[in-house]
Amino acid sequence: MSLVVVAQCLAAPGQEDRLRTALEAMIEPSLDEPGCLAYRAYADPNHPASMVVIEEWASARARLEHLATPHHRHAAQVLALALAEPMTLRTLVTASGAGGEVSSADR
Repeated sequence: MSLVVVAQCLAAPGQEDRLRTALEAMIEPSLDEPGCLAYRAYADPNHPASMVVIEEWASARARLEHLATPHHRHAAQVLALALAEPMTLRTLVTASGAGGEVSSADR
């Protein structure tokens, strides 16, 4: 069962570019990791200090291994300086009984 992580970030005043750069720098090396199925950063066009990262991992173990990588440790140091408040993390899995994937014909 895959694991989806949604990370909400709010930049400290004047740190918007630093936050964006740090999050964007995580995309490529994360996608190269075994078990990383998706890794995208999104900016709120109406609130430049607000960004969201959505990650999908093949397993909880793959996600834990990601946390130990040098690029994640470096990003954590940068984010400690760039964030106005602690990042909010939500970890999601497919709801029980939801039937898994939904095709476009089911919508």
